[in-house]
Amino acid sequence: MSSRREFLTTMAAGLGVATFGTRFAGAAEAKTLKSPLNGPIGLQLWSVREYLPKDLPGTLAKVRAMGFTDVEGAGLWGKTAPELRAALDTAGLRCTSQHTGYERMRDDAAGAMAEAKVLGASQVITAWIPHKETFTREDALKAAEVFNRAGKAAKDAGLRYGYHTHGYENVASPEGTLLDTLIKNTDPALVFLQVDVFHTYHGGLDPVKVITQNKGRVRSLHLKEIKKGFPVEAAKGTATADADVPLGTGQIDWPTVLRAAAAAGVSNYFIEDESTDPFGHIPQSVTYVTGLKL
Repeated sequence: MSSRREFLTTMAAGLGVATFGTRFAGAAEAKTLKSPLNGPIGLQLWSVREYLPKDLPGTLAKVRAMGFTDVEGAGLWGKTAPELRAALDTAGLRCTSQHTGYERMRDDAAGAMAEAKVLGASQVITAWIPHKETFTREDALKAAEVFNRAGKAAKDAGLRYGYHTHGYENVASPEGTLLDTLIKNTDPALVFLQVDVFHTYHGGLDPVKVITQNKGRVRSLHLKEIKKGFPVEAAKGTATADADVPLGTGQIDWPTVLRAAAAAGVSNYFIEDESTDPFGHIPQSVTYVTGLKL
């Protein structure tokens, strides 16, 4: 699971002029997920990262066939932004959110926002803050400066910008934890939160508490399950692939988490699966979450 930060750190943007593709004829007839949540259920495309570079059209078609219409991006998979947008359009998918690396946001926030707009995204999110073995207060404060500037660039572009929690922020600080430090030093009008339920929980924080204490600030969740018996490690930001299991089969109390999310005003939900069997796990997660009675 640690490789995403390396991917997002090194990926390059490709922009150009293109005529976007027409959605394939079968997309309209494909099933669509009925969400019991107060917002659509999408898929984070990082879940199928092993397949996208090998067969982009075929993989996106499989994603649509599982019922998804919304996806969250995590790179361009060797394509330009217009080329990826055309492939998404052909598959009948909307990229409503885009993950973009920290260095890109620090060095080229305006370019990142332009790329996101080509893809059709309305929000851009950073999922990892570079740091040494332990995340520090200096790391958090530097990141807050970067995030406030990125948030301003997003606002200027008509988009929204957010930070994706990753568990390593669970280090004591004068504000409580370094996640609290980051939250208190970013402008709520410019920077929202996307809570990764797996990593927040695995890092020793209570996702329900994080969501509830930041009502109005948390706009999005990553729905990802942690295997029963897998150890919780304070301030741990990564886990092995075997820790990831289908929703409803692990340690997370999902009804409580999702009720808290609804009360806090969360409106975007993305299933993410970082196991070695995403096409086996994701349909099980879809069945679980769409069958919930909240």
